[in-house]
Amino acid sequence: MTSENLTAAPSKTWTFFGGDWHEGNVAIMGVRTHGTWLGSAVFDGGRAFEGVTPDLDLHFARVNQSATHLRLKPVVSEVEWMALAKEGLRRFDPDAALYIRPMYWAEAGGPGGGVRFDPESTRWCLCMYEAPMPEPKGMSITLSPFRRPTDETAPVKAKAGCLYPNNSRAMLEAHGRGFTNCVMRDMLGNVAELGNSNVFMARDGVVYTPVPNGTFLNGITRQRMIGLLREDGNTVIEKTLTFADFQAADEIFSTGNFSKAMPVTRIDDRELQPGPFYAKARKLYWDFAHR
Repeated sequence: MTSENLTAAPSKTWTFFGGDWHEGNVAIMGVRTHGTWLGSAVFDGGRAFEGVTPDLDLHFARVNQSATHLRLKPVVSEVEWMALAKEGLRRFDPDAALYIRPMYWAEAGGPGGGVRFDPESTRWCLCMYEAPMPEPKGMSITLSPFRRPTDETAPVKAKAGCLYPNNSRAMLEAHGRGFTNCVMRDMLGNVAELGNSNVFMARDGVVYTPVPNGTFLNGITRQRMIGLLREDGNTVIEKTLTFADFQAADEIFSTGNFSKAMPVTRIDDRELQPGPFYAKARKLYWDFAHR
């Protein structure tokens, strides 16, 4: 393999696995690991930035819920996750921006191997690494031809790694057409989310966001942002929305753990400006995180 084929070295990383902390991109799965080749893995993602870790306990609670949904064994308590995270934070600069990722996966297949995994072989790790907070420069979006699955067709109640290649191909397709991100619909044709985050729009002084219908995760940052906006006296309505609703919106923004809040500055060929609700949501979240 030539140097041109190698990816850049990962940022500073520490992973707790097998009873100890390991530095760097440590190998934790083999080619026979069920989670490697058949996707029996769940994860979650918390954030540390500017010395705060907002809602980190909720992310650890959700990874355990995801494990249960996928029939893995959530063998680490939320208290243990939090204690490990506190240990890990001491390995980085106090003001470092970090991604905090707990994971579970199945190591072995069931009797005879194959598709069915053995829940008793559940393994886990906590990976923490430097990841700067993205600048809120805005993004361009378009309608994706790819859709979100339903509970009958995929483990949508879990934050499962096997769900993300579908979102990745949607974002790659949109990127090939000159867009940063894309709007993904459910199987009925209603808007579910963006390729990597939840989505909001505002029109005539009211904020709207797709109502959770079992086809996308009701994000922790999404729920927090709805609560903060409502507490501030704003009307936020969760309802069934179409792509046409977003095309006619006064403003659009996204929420997600990695970036928290990001404005949409173009939908198809229509230019938008970061709006007042986006600015308010971002400020409210930062104030909450530092309280």
